[in-house]
Amino acid sequence: MPVEFLQNLSEMQIVGTLTVLSLLIGGIIMAVGVIVAKIVKVLFYKYYAPTLPKDTAQNLSKLIYFGIIIISFLAFTSSQGIDLSGLLVAGGIFAVVIGFATQSVVSNLISGIFLMLEKPAKQGDTIQIPDMSISGTLLDIGTFSSRVRKFDGTVIRIPNEKFFTSNIRSLTVSTVRRADIMVGISYKDDIENAISVIKKEIEYTMPFVLKVPEPEFRIEELGDSSVNIQVLVWHPKDDWSQAQPILLTTVKRALDKAGIEIPFPQRVIWEAKD
Repeated sequence: MPVEFLQNLSEMQIVGTLTVLSLLIGGIIMAVGVIVAKIVKVLFYKYYAPTLPKDTAQNLSKLIYFGIIIISFLAFTSSQGIDLSGLLVAGGIFAVVIGFATQSVVSNLISGIFLMLEKPAKQGDTIQIPDMSISGTLLDIGTFSSRVRKFDGTVIRIPNEKFFTSNIRSLTVSTVRRADIMVGISYKDDIENAISVIKKEIEYTMPFVLKVPEPEFRIEELGDSSVNIQVLVWHPKDDWSQAQPILLTTVKRALDKAGIEIPFPQRVIWEAKD
């Protein structure tokens, strides 16, 4: 009996030693994982984050950090000999249930990831979303939604799913922009003279208009009351908000100085006599 008791005690001590050792190894794995995650996060912010939009860098850093933590946790459970198959099955069933209940949340999350990868616009860009009649400055692209500050000063939150599937028009990606207007002159006025005076006035009052490509003038239409001329000018993107109204004023001033008429719509009515 004493011999058997000593053998059992010896076996219990060995098992206890192995358990403590495995826990120690698991703790080291988790500690190393956290340290590595923090180091990788710091290196990411130092070398790669400056080349990315601010919101994209923040989201990617979180993804990298928690990804390393999760991998460390899986290594920890493996070192302890824990069988996660049952937990994985239960988690899979739970994930399906939650997935059906939170379809829009998951869709917004995935759309946010695609927006960060594709980068249709970056923080600070002026954009238009014609599908939703939204124009303004993109503040950030978050995990589930994006924020745009409209030109009236209000801030609108857009779910990433809608933002990703909408047509996004960036007004600041290109270094130059084009402004164009349509103006009509009377049939009695000379077309070449009208174009000449408009071009000179543009050169004099709109110095920011590019020489190359030079302003274009197209005869668009012989209308009911006027000959319609389209005026197109290229300018730096920073002047886009002012170019259109200044161009309208400049063309009107040029035609007024030259005495060229911008006719009103006219109709000729014939009265039948008995």
